[in-house]
Order: sequence, then structure tokens, then C-alpha cells
Amino acid sequence: MISDKEYKKLLKQFHKLSDRHILVVETDMPSSDVQKVVILSDKIRKAGNELVGLMRKNYDQLMRTKKYRKLLKLYGSTNDKKKHRDLANQLNEMQKQYNVTWDHCRNAMIHIGKKYSIDAVFALTKAEDIWRGIEKCLYNNGKTIHFSKYGELPCIRAKQINRGISMSVKDNELKFKLKGNVFGIQVKDRFQTDEVCAVLEYLSRSEIINDKAINKFLDKAYCIDTYRPCYATLVPKFIRGKYRVYLHLTIEGKAKPKYDRFGNPRHKFGKGIIGADIGTQTVAYTSNTEVGLKNLSERGNSIQTSERRERLLYRAMDRSRRATDPQNYNDDGTVKKGRKTWKYSNHYKKLKAKHSELCRINAINRQLAINEDANHLRSLGDVFITEPKNASKLMKRTKDTTVNSKGKFHKKKRFGKSIKNRCPSGFQTTVERKFKVSGGIYIEVPNNYRASQYDHTADDYIKKKLSDRIYKLTDGTLVQRDWYSSFLLYCYDYRTKDIDKNKCISEFDKCYNKEKALIEWIKANKIKILNSGIKIS
Repeated sequence: MISDKEYKKLLKQFHKLSDRHILVVETDMPSSDVQKVVILSDKIRKAGNELVGLMRKNYDQLMRTKKYRKLLKLYGSTNDKKKHRDLANQLNEMQKQYNVTWDHCRNAMIHIGKKYSIDAVFALTKAEDIWRGIEKCLYNNGKTIHFSKYGELPCIRAKQINRGISMSVKDNELKFKLKGNVFGIQVKDRFQTDEVCAVLEYLSRSEIINDKAINKFLDKAYCIDTYRPCYATLVPKFIRGKYRVYLHLTIEGKAKPKYDRFGNPRHKFGKGIIGADIGTQTVAYTSNTEVGLKNLSERGNSIQTSERRERLLYRAMDRSRRATDPQNYNDDGTVKKGRKTWKYSNHYKKLKAKHSELCRINAINRQLAINEDANHLRSLGDVFITEPKNASKLMKRTKDTTVNSKGKFHKKKRFGKSIKNRCPSGFQTTVERKFKVSGGIYIEVPNNYRASQYDHTADDYIKKKLSDRIYKLTDGTLVQRDWYSSFLLYCYDYRTKDIDKNKCISEFDKCYNKEKALIEWIKANKIKILNSGIKIS
């Protein structure tokens, strides 16, 4: 028999190791309650900004000291474990001295939360978010923490189901309570219904399900899906000129499978290897059954039109700003330095509302397109092989100033807009999550694999220019460069962590015929694939 103390300890360990997912549903709040949520969210934003200002000041003072910077340099260069520990202790002491600690952040937020009349649980959650940003600056590649702009509404989250946003069951329906206001949720589809039913079942049989989970955890070291509601979050959004509030319910376990209207599983899981070359704007892939080359984050042909409309609206906003505030600009058109006051015309406000709404729609379409592409790739195979993420490096401007043959300076800009519009890193993260959650394998090849430089017909690495999109192999075969990189990733040998040359030779003709058919189909349908080198007449 397990004692109550051991049982609670095991249950806590189970909760820590089990999977979690989020159910997003819209609330059925009346407009008066929605306004109260918006006001509370704005208070949390103001309180968060005050704490950001305080912690940012402390962090800047810490980084200004020569001693701390020297210790950081020594910590990064030494390999001795004992020295590492001593240097880490010295760094921690300096962080305490300059009040860059979690305790100071939490205690400061208590006083700020009382000033803005925010519940302690909401204030603590916001403090955790800000401290996560400070940790990124201290221990990762973060530069600074940022303030939230006016109009940005942070979520209202309480990391305990019985505090802040409490949950109850009434007439076999989930009900939530925030500061005396009781509200429900709008369940609109089969997936949401299945999720809510699973949560209701857990709440009605919580002790039995917990016992079952502990027994499985002890016998097979396996976490079952309990569908225990962990905590709730309210997310206010401004959509088409109206505020709407969504509830994000964090649930223990994996999400329920989705079905179509005929009762068939919506997503199929394939078997086999997929090699994918993810560029800044496109993705090329090769699998046992299919090869592909398509633009990232694109649903139909609408995204390019939307991006153009977004740019035109932004330019119109800039013209309006310059017309109403000429005193804030220099003669050459650049913005003056120092503090400035801005006046915004009604025309500018209308343009800004249109631009914000269009950006929101485009962001949703990008996310839907990414999910659709990730699900399609999962249906082709269960082993996904790609190169490591490098979008953040490609966004950086080059430091070297170079001149071309005519004496003109080369542009220093990189792929910032492409990455913003196409989200290659977000796509790669989504694919990684989809494969791991569904029992697949996600592999990133080593940096020395160099799929874009290898030529299997010559068995050698041949450096190519970035502008060479159609490449001729040494035997005279013309291949699209991105697709060929995906083919070489498809031929990855995970045992040797190198290219499987025998597989390259045996599989090339079959995959190459598919690639030729794909390019003919792209040309016949006049599909514009960005930076592919495929010319459409």
C-alpha cells in the first residue's frame, strides 16, 4: 500500500511528466463583461510595463559593470568544472547585488499589482512572463526586454484552476468564474465536444482516473491521457471592430483525434522517410511516394495579394504621418532624433484600423497554411530529415561594406521581410512538434552535411552560387537546386550521419522523373514558385 504522502508525490511527478495541450473556445460573455475583461487586461499591461521598466533598469546597470562582463567572458571561455562553478556563484552574487533575481521581480510585482488593483495570481503570472524575458537576456541570446504597446492586450492567466479563473460544472456544462462574473463557452464542432466531454468525465471520476494513471506510471513508466483541466486563460482579441474573448483551457494529455463530417480520421499518418529543404520562402521535399516544391505559408494564391495590400496601406499611413507632422522629419526625409509629439488625422486612424485587421487575417492564414502543410508532410512519412534552423542568422544585416564593379555599395539587407511573411522557422517548429507528438521521428542533420553543395554523380562537394537555382550535375542532368537538396536529405544515413551514396544512385532516376513531372505541372498551371528558377511563360 502506498501512503498518502507517497501518493501525492507520485501524482505530482506524473503531472510534471505528462503531455499537455490547449483547447481554444470562444466565451459566451455579454458585451458588458467583455469590456470588464478588456479593462483588466489593460491594467495587467500597465503593471507589466512598470515592472519591465524597473527590471530593465537593474539589468542595464548590471551589464554596465566591467566586473560582470569580465566574469561572463571568463565563464564562456573556461572548461574547468570547478572554475565554472566558482564563476557561476560570482555571477549569481552580482545579480543579487543589482536586484536582477526572481525574488526581487516577484516582490516588486506584489506592490505594483496592489497599485493597479490586480489579483495576486494574475500579477504573479505576469511577473513570471517578464522574468522569462530577463532569463533569456541573462542566459541566452536575448538583448533586452520590451514594453507592451497601447492596444496590445495581454492574456489573463492564473496557473491554478481554483484561483483567479475558477471552474465548475453546472447541468453537465463547464462554467467559469472571474471576479463574480459567471460565463460559459461556445462549443461549435465535434473536436471541441469530444474535448469537453473528456474533461467532464475526469471531473466526475477524478479519483478513479488518478489511481489508474499512477498504476500505469508505476508499472510501465507510461503517462496516460487523463484530460485533467490544469488552468484557464482569457485572451481578449479585437476582431472586425469588436472585442471578443477566447478561453484557452490547458488540459493534461494529448489532444483528441479529429474527424471529418463522415466520421473518418481527418489526419492520416504515413510511413517512410521525408527529406525536406526549408528555404526562406519555399519548401522542397522528397518522399517514397511524392516530391514537392511550394511556397511557404501560402493557401492558394491569395497571400501574395494580401502582402501587397499590407505594404500599400503602410505606405499610405506613412504619407499621412508626413503630411500631418512635417516638423518631425529632416529635409532628406529621415525622422528627427529626440522626443517628438505626433498628431494623427482621422484618415490615418482609418488606415491603421484597416492595416491592423489585414495583418491579423494574414497572420491567421499563415498559421493555417503552416498547419496544413505540416499535416500533409506527416501523411507522407514518419521520419522527417532536414537541416538545422537558421532563420535568425539570415535575418541579420551583414556587417561588411562591399562595392561592386561599378563602384556602387552592395545592400546590407538580408531576408527580413521574406522571413516575416513566410515564417520558415515557425513552419519547421510546427513540423517538429507534429512528428514528435504523433509518434514520428524528427532529425536535423549535422552542419557539415552540406546537402546544397554535394553532387552524387561526381561524388564530390562543388560550391555553387546562391543565384544558381537550376543546377547541372556533372553528367549533364539539370535539377532544381532546392529539390535536389531535399533528395540528398532523403538519402541521409542516420547510422553514419552522412550521405548514403548507394541510395543516391539507386533512387535518383525514380525521384528525378517525379521532379520533372512536378515542374511541368507547375509550368502548365502557371504557379509562381518564389526563387525557384522555374520560368513561367
